[in-house]
Amino acid sequence: MAIGTWGLSGDAYGPVDEGTQERVLRCALEMGFTLVETADAYGAGRMERLVGRLVADYPEVVVVTKGGTDRTTVPARKRFDAPYLRESVERSLRRLGTRRIDVYLLHNPSESAIELGEAFDALRQLKQEGKIGYWGVSAGGPPVGRAALRRGAEVIELAYNLLHPFEVHRLAGEIIVGGAGLLARSTLAHGLLAGAWPRDRAFASGDHRADRWNKPEFERRVEQVDSFRFLVRGDVETLRAAAVRFVLANSIVSSAVLGPRTVEQLEELVREVGMGPMYLRDADLAQIPRLLEQMGMET
Repeated sequence: MAIGTWGLSGDAYGPVDEGTQERVLRCALEMGFTLVETADAYGAGRMERLVGRLVADYPEVVVVTKGGTDRTTVPARKRFDAPYLRESVERSLRRLGTRRIDVYLLHNPSESAIELGEAFDALRQLKQEGKIGYWGVSAGGPPVGRAALRRGAEVIELAYNLLHPFEVHRLAGEIIVGGAGLLARSTLAHGLLAGAWPRDRAFASGDHRADRWNKPEFERRVEQVDSFRFLVRGDVETLRAAAVRFVLANSIVSSAVLGPRTVEQLEELVREVGMGPMYLRDADLAQIPRLLEQMGMET
């Protein structure tokens, strides 16, 4: 499991005070987490600075950061030209306080940006210079992920969860053949798979979920989540534990990116998920594709 910092930054679900940000990250490192995922855009660079300061005492920790979002314009825009990426990497190196970024990912590029190839040429050059260890893409879907893998991406980050396993499944063969690492994000579907929300749940201003689902769609999602409660039995204590265990049960997943916003959330997740490797029963895993088909979801 890895610690992601989008929610912690305050950009996604509303403000998080600096003290809480530091306590959550420090607790994860003390627990033994060895991968932290962030981006230059999170908190306008503040999360990179915090991550860099805290991991300085943990040389075994892998830091993954992302770049390609130009926030000097309103609205922000995506940029993956070589000069901009080189400048972005240099800024991230300074904020992280390191000479080399372990893993550097393009942050949600379009397929057309990937096909140009300029970005990948720049990343390969930066790797040769020793400024990044491995490079890849945080992809919004299979087309971008596939294009990146075909150009030699060493790490791919994709959304992967009980409700939306399809993108990873479509790329599984290419990920395996290419030997790429796979970071699975959105493991709890922005909190939906925690299974704790009523149908009339409302989200505050500044919470991206207020715009993600309209009322009928949200009610349908809550009903779909309830269909997975058969997974909660035995040592699987909660639905959110089942959701994270589902991701970890896939052998091609290198790490499941979690996004706790409090120490309490982090501690509960770690305790509930357990140590594996028997995360979910094979018979239960076999039911999931049939259940998704019954829901009318693509498989």
